[in-house]
Amino acid sequence: MRIAVLIPCHNEEASVGTMVRDLAMVVPEADIYVYDNGSSDRTTAVAAAAGALVRHESIPGKGYVVCRMFSEIDADVYLLIDGDATYDTGCARAMIEQLIKDRLDMICAARIDETPQAYRRGHRFGNSLLTKMVAMVFGNRFHDMLTGYRAFSRRFVKSFPTLSKGFEIETQLTVHALQMQMRVAEIPTPYFERTQSSLSKLHTFKDGWRILRVIARLIKDERPLIFFSTVFLLLATLSVVLAWPVIVEFMETGLVPRLPTAILSTGIMLLAFLSLFSGIVLDTVAQGRRESKRLHYIAIPPLPTDVTVAGKDSP
Repeated sequence: MRIAVLIPCHNEEASVGTMVRDLAMVVPEADIYVYDNGSSDRTTAVAAAAGALVRHESIPGKGYVVCRMFSEIDADVYLLIDGDATYDTGCARAMIEQLIKDRLDMICAARIDETPQAYRRGHRFGNSLLTKMVAMVFGNRFHDMLTGYRAFSRRFVKSFPTLSKGFEIETQLTVHALQMQMRVAEIPTPYFERTQSSLSKLHTFKDGWRILRVIARLIKDERPLIFFSTVFLLLATLSVVLAWPVIVEFMETGLVPRLPTAILSTGIMLLAFLSLFSGIVLDTVAQGRRESKRLHYIAIPPLPTDVTVAGKDSP
């Protein structure tokens, strides 16, 4: 069985060498790929010196890098880990073995911070909030939706639609697994603070807002009846609020002096029902798309029950 370790990197000179060497010790049979995303430091040289296979993605954004990895690399098992040395590489073997043993499609490493500085409070709160939002719509099967440490089957990787740009890639990976009703699991793993010479690329509010927009778009695209029904309720409520004084005054006097308000209220109510009917139609379309993706997913063979792991020098 072929194993590929995927490490997306941008200016990780301080940590990538140690990560590659540690992973080579933990999973010696794996091919370790470092994809550089426009680094201005010595990330590529350090990774190559440590024994990694170095490739490049010129379009900036982690999502582009991951999608490039998925499309170019052929393996049976994929291990995705950030290149900042904040995750415990010692868990890699356990994740891969559980993925194979239980024939899973994805296993996630739920982060447990080892120091207060490792996992900033704003990031922890945002992760918890976004995870709960996804759970309400797509299913509650994960505690850490935004983890960057995951193992995948070939079935998952080759059925994943490559449509992401930045750090919202983790959200799309999670939703894809939930949509396709894949076999998934989650294990706790230590989460460490970055080294002093390594700078974080995360921005609490900017990235959180981008992920929130991705969730809203995924709900609109994949659960349109929920999305447009919510729009219907908001518009219908606004229409009733505007129309209520007009109705009361008409019942008391028989007159409609606020004609513009009555027209506006009627227009908003028409928009509300238009939104509802759009949601009903689009939900049927989305169901067809889900069935098509499901057929593509099941067409890819799952992990076999009895396997042997092929090393780098194996044919």
